[in-house]
Amino acid sequence: MSVADPFPPTPAVPHTALRAALDTAARVWLDEAAATITAEPAAIRRLFPAARRRCGRARLTEHWTVDEAARAVLLTALPRTGPALADEVTLLHRHGDPAEQRAVLRTLPLLDLGELALPVVRDALRGNDTTLIEAALGPYATAHLPDAEYRQAVLKCVFYEIPLDRVHGVHTRADRELARMLAAFAQERIAAGRDVPQDIRPVVRAFPDVISEAPAAVEKQLKSDLKEQI
Repeated sequence: MSVADPFPPTPAVPHTALRAALDTAARVWLDEAAATITAEPAAIRRLFPAARRRCGRARLTEHWTVDEAARAVLLTALPRTGPALADEVTLLHRHGDPAEQRAVLRTLPLLDLGELALPVVRDALRGNDTTLIEAALGPYATAHLPDAEYRQAVLKCVFYEIPLDRVHGVHTRADRELARMLAAFAQERIAAGRDVPQDIRPVVRAFPDVISEAPAAVEKQLKSDLKEQI
């Protein structure tokens, strides 16, 4: 998939904001938990689930909640790389509740994993939890998800009404095939008398020739309507 611009930067863990949001007991717990994980990696399996209860769940930044950021601190404290790290991440995701799974997904780009965590992303994208789908389509997926899978994931976001401005790097990874798929989706919406989502229009406009490739079963008038709406 062609990329016109560099990918947006990966949101770092907001350590300063996190520490400011925690009370003294929570800060002490997080520091001790991270140190324990560094010394005893398997300890993350009992400490990771406890982060929300010990640190809270409030919104911290646009990208992070307090518990997600705290869990990112714990994950990045793991003294592992490559397959060993991927195994631990997969285990935490598989056995975690949705909040824990979101934290794993948001932390993936901060870990030394290469493409080893793609099964975790794919698992989240197969489900129907829109918060997990959104979290899965972060910087890690932007960098590593194959073209065809990325396109299908974006289309799923449109279908589930997940705003595309929440999908990391969508405009940098957009290509003609994605525009064609979104134009076909728009044609179906128009045929059903439904509105076309505003946020797909910039992608389709970037490849205007796809509008002229309506399926044979779609009437010529429909193509005209699509041009007007997009």
